[in-house]
Amino acid sequence: MVVLDGYTLNPGDLDWEGLRSLGECRIYDRTSLTDEEEIAHRIGDAEIVITNKTPISRSLLQKCPGIKFIGVLATGYNIVDIEAARERNIPVSNIPAYGTEAVAQFAIALLLEICHHIGHHGRAVQEGRWEKSADFCFWDHPLIELAGKTIGIIGYGRIGQAVGRIARALGMELIAYSAHSTPGAKEGECLFVELDELFRRADVISLHCPLFPATQGIINKESIARMKDGVIIINTSRGPLIVEQDLRDALESGKVRAAAMDVVSTEPIRGDNPLLGAENCIITPHIAWAPKETRQRLMGIAVDNVKAFLDGSPKNVVNP
Repeated sequence: MVVLDGYTLNPGDLDWEGLRSLGECRIYDRTSLTDEEEIAHRIGDAEIVITNKTPISRSLLQKCPGIKFIGVLATGYNIVDIEAARERNIPVSNIPAYGTEAVAQFAIALLLEICHHIGHHGRAVQEGRWEKSADFCFWDHPLIELAGKTIGIIGYGRIGQAVGRIARALGMELIAYSAHSTPGAKEGECLFVELDELFRRADVISLHCPLFPATQGIINKESIARMKDGVIIINTSRGPLIVEQDLRDALESGKVRAAAMDVVSTEPIRGDNPLLGAENCIITPHIAWAPKETRQRLMGIAVDNVKAFLDGSPKNVVNP
C-alpha cells in the first residue's frame, strides 16, 4: 500500500504502525496535486492507495490497474473519481464523524473571539497599553454578550447539533435549517425553520452543511440582504458555501458585523482572495479538524477501513 500525502494527518506526533502492520507500506509526506505522472509513479504496483488531497482521477486509475482499494484520509472524497472507481469495482472509503467535537469547539471559539477580541486585548496588555490606561480597564472593540441572541445553524448533522448544544449552554436561542427536516418541527431545544426565516431571525449564522450544487454560494449578495443588520457569519464547513466578494462587500458596508472562517474557496488561500484584509474578518488555515486527539481518531478509522477491506467486508464505502 502507499500513502500519498500523509504529512497533514501525521506531521510527526503520531505513528504509522497500524498501517505498517497490515503489509508493505510506502509513505510520502506530500505528492504533487497536478503531476499525474508523479502520482502514478508513486502508486506503482500498490493495491491499496491512501490519499488526503492528492487526486485520483479516471486517467490515473487507467495508468494504475493494480489498485484494488482507495482510502481517503478525510470525510470529503471529491478528490476521487467515484464513478470511475465504481466501474472498476474499487471501493472508496472515507473517514466519517471523526472530528465532530473538535470542529464544533472551533466554531464556537471563532464566535467567542469575535465577541471579546481576546487575542487583541491580550496583546494590548503585553504591549503596555493597560499599564498606561487612565482607567482600571479598557477595551477598544465593542464586546458582545451572546445570551438571549439567536444562532441559526445551516446543516443540522452531527457537527451542527454539537454547535447547537454549546450555543444553548451559552444561553442562545437555537434555530436550524436542514434539507432533511420539516420547518416548524422541533428537536429538543432546536426549532427547524425555512432558510429565509433563518436569515431573517438569526443574530449569528453558522454553516455546517455539505457542499452540493444547491448549497454552493448559499451566502451571497441576495441572501445577505435578507439577514439582520449586524449579523455574524461563521464557516467551518466548506469555503465555496460563501461568495467571498459578496461577503467582503457586506463587511465593508457594515451589513455583516463580523465573519470568521476556517475554510476558503481555494486552499491554501490565494493572495487575491477577497476576504484577505477585510475588516472584522477572521480567517484560520483549515485547522478546526486538527487537534492531536482528532487526528489520532482519524488514523484509527483509516486503519480499520483497510483492515475491513482486507477481511473482505469494506466499510465506510462511498461508492457501493
